[in-house]
Amino acid sequence: MTVSSDLATDNRVHRSCLVLEELGYQIELLGRKKKNSPSMPKRSYGVRRLRLYFEKGALFYAELNIRLLLILLLNKQDFIFANDLDTLPAAFLASRLKRKPILYDSHELFTEVPELVGRPGVQKIWITLEKKILPHLGEMITVNQSIAEIFQEKYPLKVSVVRNVPMRLEMIEAHPKSFLGLSETQAMLIIQGSGLNVERGIEESVMAMQQISDAVLFLVGDGDVIPAVKKMVSELQLESKVRFVGRIPYHELLRYTAAADLGLALDKPLSLNYALALPNKVFDYIQAGTPILAGPLIEISRLVKTHDCGLILGEVSSFEIARAINKLLNDPQRLTLFSENCKKAAKVEHWGVDKEILAQVVQRVFI
Repeated sequence: MTVSSDLATDNRVHRSCLVLEELGYQIELLGRKKKNSPSMPKRSYGVRRLRLYFEKGALFYAELNIRLLLILLLNKQDFIFANDLDTLPAAFLASRLKRKPILYDSHELFTEVPELVGRPGVQKIWITLEKKILPHLGEMITVNQSIAEIFQEKYPLKVSVVRNVPMRLEMIEAHPKSFLGLSETQAMLIIQGSGLNVERGIEESVMAMQQISDAVLFLVGDGDVIPAVKKMVSELQLESKVRFVGRIPYHELLRYTAAADLGLALDKPLSLNYALALPNKVFDYIQAGTPILAGPLIEISRLVKTHDCGLILGEVSSFEIARAINKLLNDPQRLTLFSENCKKAAKVEHWGVDKEILAQVVQRVFI
């Protein structure tokens, strides 16, 4: 199994590996290890973390695929499972040279991420790679119905939806406020996940804290926006209202999530990929019973409205965020209703449902 993400924090890939194990396969997961990567949790399957000289840009993708291709060619495997377009070239080439089946899992609409939309030349390269490879796959999986429909319109292949949902958790032990350094009257807000990146509403949320009293925003995770946000917090003198936790193991992240009064999912629809996103933090909020404040993305809005477990903003701006948060914090009965509805939704929005879909796809492709 190939992936470009940090193996320690990629829970979708971990869950996929567990499904393959249950089906009787031996897995070696190939990924990367960054300079600031946390230690690898104990896994029941094989893991190989690649230290790469380059960490971003064209040279990173070239080095990653060359390294992955060499490993795949020099080791035995019955099939290859490629996660996302950035590892697919190496995986597809190895599958062709060794005549082994391949399954592709697209975690997002990769060719429409903001980093590529603003660079048409680079975007064209990835689009070309996708067009050259996908028609030969026959079947693939992706994370939601909106993205699946786009792939089905573009390519002659079967696309199954396996959502990025967490495992069903009967009980999450929330961190007490004393552990978090909060008073009993202070509300806790959270933005969490492995991708705290630009254009995810994080900057606007920090600015909104100027208008919110008796609440603290926790940023739990890491990403490219964090250095700029730390500078913003210092300049706005918001150190008492914004806290940075950094990357932590998933079970610990959920303890923070369960302690929060409100979970923020404020990704902006600045590209087609973002507009159709359904980030896993939304499902984490549901499993933790944490009410959701979200931006107007199609899939998130559909989920939140279906279960009445949060509030959808008309736009992501510091003014709208502050107004919505103040309104919800002053309406504890509504927050309680949202929390109870999250707990009800948690009974159906979990990995136990989607893992069966993945198992069926694996059996079709590899058996």
